[in-house]
Amino acid sequence: MYNQKTIPLNSRIVRKSPIYYGWVVLIVGTLGVIMSSPGQTYSFSIFIERFIEDLQISRSFVSSLYAIGTVTGSLALPYIGRAIDRRGNRKMVVLIALAFGSACVYMGFVQNAVMLLIGVIFMRMLGQSSMTLVSRNVMNQWWVRRRGFVMGVSTLVSATLGVGLFPNLINWLIPQVGWRETYWLLGTLVVGTMIPLGFLFFRERPELYGLLPDGDAEIVAGKPDPKKLVFVEENWTRAEAIRTSAFWLIVISVAAFSMLGTGLTFHIVSIFADNGLSADLAAAIFLPMSLTTSFVSIPAGWLIDRVATKYVLAAGLVLLTITILASTSIRGTQLAIMYGVVFGLTNGLARIAGDVVYANYFGRTHLGAITGLSSTITAVASGLGPLIYGVGRDMAGNYWPSLLLSAIYPATMAVLVLFMNRPKKT
Repeated sequence: MYNQKTIPLNSRIVRKSPIYYGWVVLIVGTLGVIMSSPGQTYSFSIFIERFIEDLQISRSFVSSLYAIGTVTGSLALPYIGRAIDRRGNRKMVVLIALAFGSACVYMGFVQNAVMLLIGVIFMRMLGQSSMTLVSRNVMNQWWVRRRGFVMGVSTLVSATLGVGLFPNLINWLIPQVGWRETYWLLGTLVVGTMIPLGFLFFRERPELYGLLPDGDAEIVAGKPDPKKLVFVEENWTRAEAIRTSAFWLIVISVAAFSMLGTGLTFHIVSIFADNGLSADLAAAIFLPMSLTTSFVSIPAGWLIDRVATKYVLAAGLVLLTITILASTSIRGTQLAIMYGVVFGLTNGLARIAGDVVYANYFGRTHLGAITGLSSTITAVASGLGPLIYGVGRDMAGNYWPSLLLSAIYPATMAVLVLFMNRPKKT
């Protein structure tokens, strides 16, 4: 619960906001998630063929570099998560944006495999992980009771403008200006957007400014109105959280989405080619995918505020299993669009569950440290996914065996999470 000894900070921008400031945080935090796009797999996938052609390396080698870079980059996330808890979201988003934008610019100068590996390390560490981590963390701090719905709104917008826009934007830019110049433009966009907006609008927990989560009540003279204190929050340290079975069931389940979803996205052009479909169609399915993710995000967020998170998580794992199996037999444009829709449903449920489950189960006080550790594990998983499918294709000549074997993972976890209970301190 709220610490009644806290003296509210005086922030003009929070005090003068005509609406509950959590809505402002939602807008800017969502923009931060969108700006992580250059470091996400759906953006990398559009550059893969360029790396193979210009750097004269094989698909398996690119997949290996991607896996090594992702795993290596993820090792910094526990430290970044703790830094967010100590230094605050506002300071960290500025530092992360500056470093991430610089990493994008660096990617435009890559000349060989070693340089590519270095670039992947920082792109995955700073974009895919850190920018997403700090942006989701700040949103979770301002919402408790309506967290699922609010994160659903965030997912709707970020899926539409991130997953839906960036792959097609990159696919259009590369022929226009070149893939190196495209990276330079992406770096400029990240720095020019997130440094000023993050500094101006990111703020820490609402209690520090005389407010309660969800905008439920104002705090006068540092003391909340007990009648309006509508939430009770149990806060776990990272050390306490990792001793619960729930934490590991959640992490392993979310890692399934990260590993296998990333693997499918990374090789989407090649998977479509094996099914006799064009690269343009592969890039185009990101639009129905993102629209479906957007469409399902708010209903899923509304639902997760009302039912146990594990049911939404299990449903997503079932859909992931279906998506993987469907990847072996995509025939024609109509089936490709249907594939994108199912993939989008999977991503929608996965995002909502992953965005809120740690805050729901373990509280906000140590959320950075907890999600920093979990993000390391899921980032490692995301690095292994492309490697598994890339090596599997090179060995078998197609994706069929690796796809069938990998489907066992989410199918198994879908059953196990149904027996998961929310942890309680004794």
